[in-house]
Amino acid sequence: MDARPPSRVEGAVAHIRDRIATRTLAHGARLPSVRELAEKLGVSKSTVVEAYERLAAEGAVVARRGSGFFVAGPARPLAPAPADPPPEPAIDPSWINQHAMMGLPDFLCPGAGWLPDSWVLDLGVQRALRLAARDGAHRRRQYDEPMGFAPLRRLFSVRLAERDVLVDPDQVIVTDSCSQALDLVCRFLLRPGDTVVVDDPCYFNFLSLLKANRANVVAAPLAPDGPDVEALERLIIEHRPRLYLTNAGLQNPTGATLSPAKAHRVLRLAEDYDLLILEDDTFGDFEPEPAIRLAGLDGLRRVVQVGSATKAVGAATRCGYIAAAADWIGPLVDLKLATSMGNSVTGAAMIHRVLTESNYRRHLDALRGKAADAMGHALRKLRAHGLEPWIEPRAGIFLWARLPDGIAAADVARYSLTKKVLLAPGPAFSASDLGRGCLRFNVARCVEPRIFEVLDDAIAAAPRGGS
Repeated sequence: MDARPPSRVEGAVAHIRDRIATRTLAHGARLPSVRELAEKLGVSKSTVVEAYERLAAEGAVVARRGSGFFVAGPARPLAPAPADPPPEPAIDPSWINQHAMMGLPDFLCPGAGWLPDSWVLDLGVQRALRLAARDGAHRRRQYDEPMGFAPLRRLFSVRLAERDVLVDPDQVIVTDSCSQALDLVCRFLLRPGDTVVVDDPCYFNFLSLLKANRANVVAAPLAPDGPDVEALERLIIEHRPRLYLTNAGLQNPTGATLSPAKAHRVLRLAEDYDLLILEDDTFGDFEPEPAIRLAGLDGLRRVVQVGSATKAVGAATRCGYIAAAADWIGPLVDLKLATSMGNSVTGAAMIHRVLTESNYRRHLDALRGKAADAMGHALRKLRAHGLEPWIEPRAGIFLWARLPDGIAAADVARYSLTKKVLLAPGPAFSASDLGRGCLRFNVARCVEPRIFEVLDDAIAAAPRGGS
């Protein structure tokens, strides 16, 4: 949260907003003159002029030449409170994201999927923003090239090679986020009614994205070293899926890592059954040593890889990529331009600076050490409070833990939310009933003792055999 005190202009804006909200200034009413309000608030006339201009830009007031400023728009009708409470929302990906993104004060979010403020590379971002502001006017004013900022594509090519994914920069497309990259590839590869295999459990936005693309989803049980290959083959034979959507490196939500043996068997199934694979490498920067990548073994013949460049930088700084076969790049770029008209070149140049400055590598080293310490702390605390981690991940920030028998994660999450603690219940991550008694924890957000106090209370309050 921004603890900076409001400026004089912001104070004047808030004063007028409050008078409009309380209807002290009604629809069509003339605002105090600039001189009058300046004297009342003890500020300069230029401060009031700036405040009125901001309110006009927001549409809260209108300026009439020679007459002053007036409250805009009709007043909102007074709506009586509904007689019945709204229905309880479903525990799904939207439920988690909406609560996590609110940023409310005193709210603890061990269920959020991104780093807390104290862990991000803020000074590096500030420096890159200052330098981006000094770039030539053309870069600030124009669209980026269709495939994305060329220096950033070259950097992605180098970073992918460090994970044994050999790809030419002309096979890399820059996107505004990994979410956009996933959506573009799914739009390109899938038609309504196509079947897609996911891991069970899987990253919950996979399920939301496939629903939006009107795909049928089948789930293959996940083991600590990758998918249950026998179950995966049975699903492929029965449902003939078009695509297998999975994580590379550190799996979300479990922290599991694909083994080389499993990787080779998955690629053999893809070859035998004409299956395409979409590999999401969002959390690759959190690995001290990179695990095997399907895209690297396959050479991008059947595998498309997407990822994020900024998970270790901060949630507000968004950038992703697509790495794909050369003959798929043109149609994917066409789709990108049709749906977004390209990227912000200023944003891409800023991210390139962040990722290439020397302190970024040092930041990653420190981040991995902090994550390892936080992982050990979370493992000890969860076991002490009656939960059993599914595995002990070798790196990363996610833990998948099982509640005591008979306790439903949705009940625990709903109770905890009333105590200002957001948990991530297993059903949001599972296309089956597998996640019913599990929670995903972000270990970087599990340092506050209140989290575990609320967790104890939620478990005690939950009915056995609940929803």
